[in-house]
Amino acid sequence: MGILHQKGIVKNKSSKTAKTFESLFGDVDFEHVHYTSPKDYIKQYWDKYKEGGLSNNTMNGNLFEIIIYTLLYREGLTPFYTQAKVAFVPNVEFDTILYTPARPISLSLKTSLRERYKQADLEAIALVHVHRRAKSYLLTLDPNEAAICKSKIKNGEIIGLDRIIDCNTSDIDNLIFELKQIQDELQVSPKVEVIKGNLIE
Repeated sequence: MGILHQKGIVKNKSSKTAKTFESLFGDVDFEHVHYTSPKDYIKQYWDKYKEGGLSNNTMNGNLFEIIIYTLLYREGLTPFYTQAKVAFVPNVEFDTILYTPARPISLSLKTSLRERYKQADLEAIALVHVHRRAKSYLLTLDPNEAAICKSKIKNGEIIGLDRIIDCNTSDIDNLIFELKQIQDELQVSPKVEVIKGNLIE
């Protein structure tokens, strides 16, 4: 136990969510769980969690985040940032950021949407104002709301998010496939020098 902490996926190895996730498959840790697709990986973990009767609103969101983080890790999509703050994008903490020299890629993670898509859309708008080529995706386990939000993107009611990803469908398989096409470009972001020029002190 404690592999999530060892891999840097969680800061606190004693957190209830981390312990719950690590207990779902007994002694088999996430690196050794067999799966056939990203969708299958998420489904296996989510079903095990729901079967255990441990779910509540707070735990649901945190556990979904860990499922996605471990999926990215298993798929070799590292490095990536969690609870990330981006320079010059004030007052926003992104669930996940993957960085390439071409663009940052934001993954907003919500088990259910309701009005939460509005927050994700505002975060995406803020990101693209600073990084014009940024991509932002909203991942969810809520199929009905995902369908509604996909329509809102088509109708122009959602303008910041590039795509809604229903993790119950091949949406997530397609996204992971796309991200793997830029796998070699993923890197740690550079430190930003706010001002450059001839400095007189």
